[in-house]
Amino acid sequence: MDFSLSKEDEEFAAELRSWLDVHLPPFLGREEDAGVVERSFEQMQSRRADWQRELNTGHWAAINWPAEYGGRGATAMQRIIYSEIMAEYRTPGMYNTNGIWQIGPMIIAWGTEEQKARWLPSILEATDHWCQGFSEPDAGNDLANLRTTAILDGDDYVVNGQKIWISTAHLAKWGLFLLRTDPTAIERGAKHEGITAFIVDLETPGIERRPIRDMTGDEMFNEVFFNDARIPVDCRLGGEGEGWMVAMGTLGHERVGIATQLAVLSADLRFIVATTRSVNPDALADPGLKERIARAWTDIELARLLSMRALSKIIKGEKNWPEVPFAKLTWSALAQTVANLAVDLLGPAGVLGKGGPDAVDRGKWTRLYAFQRYSTIGGGSTEVQKNIIADRAIALPRRSTPA
Repeated sequence: MDFSLSKEDEEFAAELRSWLDVHLPPFLGREEDAGVVERSFEQMQSRRADWQRELNTGHWAAINWPAEYGGRGATAMQRIIYSEIMAEYRTPGMYNTNGIWQIGPMIIAWGTEEQKARWLPSILEATDHWCQGFSEPDAGNDLANLRTTAILDGDDYVVNGQKIWISTAHLAKWGLFLLRTDPTAIERGAKHEGITAFIVDLETPGIERRPIRDMTGDEMFNEVFFNDARIPVDCRLGGEGEGWMVAMGTLGHERVGIATQLAVLSADLRFIVATTRSVNPDALADPGLKERIARAWTDIELARLLSMRALSKIIKGEKNWPEVPFAKLTWSALAQTVANLAVDLLGPAGVLGKGGPDAVDRGKWTRLYAFQRYSTIGGGSTEVQKNIIADRAIALPRRSTPA
């Protein structure tokens, strides 16, 4: 792979840096003037909405969208550049991350012109929050086992069933959901068939959202229950039975996004080492911790190169296999590695949680120590990723079962 940037990529990076130099300090300064020490989850979301709107003034919110829909038509390489620079500047997160990177592109690819006009502005302008509803309690790690049904009845589909681990569903107005329009498909041994994608108004009668408190004390994940909820036919995204293809496109965008998460980890590692010099400098003289820093940096760099190899395949129109599942597996472990290392490097300051006046970086690292346990489950569990790699990438022989 050629690692040199094209002239267009260099201009893209320079324009983004210039924009951030002008717009980011005043945005952060408003919080400093207000003396913000701690934010609730809802306050963090409000801050993200404000920052997304600020980005959108410069067409920096949805760079991967075509220009006619408010984006920049950014290439895959420019998306990586964008993520690396945003991580370097330690910018706030965005309000509609799923909507910007995954759901919006699927509406652009599969939606009618009326649907695009109806839903894309609310994603881009952060007027409504969006979520993504795939997982179900009885499906395990196999998405195709989903059983929440949507049965056509006149001009509506009647939906019954349950979703779980749906991030920010309690804040969302809209969500992209996969529902089973053919209840016989699983019994017929065709579980990938009969799945349809819908844009669901979560304020619809018959839909109940129940937040799940996680081990950090936040309520980000949700259960979503459907009880004879009626979803209009014009909220179907794509044709009936085409949901699996929509889902694969969505997850494809998510997998490419692993490279952006690695950029965040790299920036986090640099930041936590710099912070340790201020709050617990003796830790940096510890041989064991020094070795862990070096190992983490090396592993992040190797994972970055792996994701760049996958990106190179995408650019060439080749299948990004098996690099993408390898990159996801690597990121899952590294997210926990960096979180654990951060707390150990901070020493006594590493146990101070959010809300305390002396908490480092508002208690971010203490929270991540607990929250990053999810990384080996979310987006495809480590066990499933290993099985896929063993079966399809390495072609390991299957263990024979005793007669």
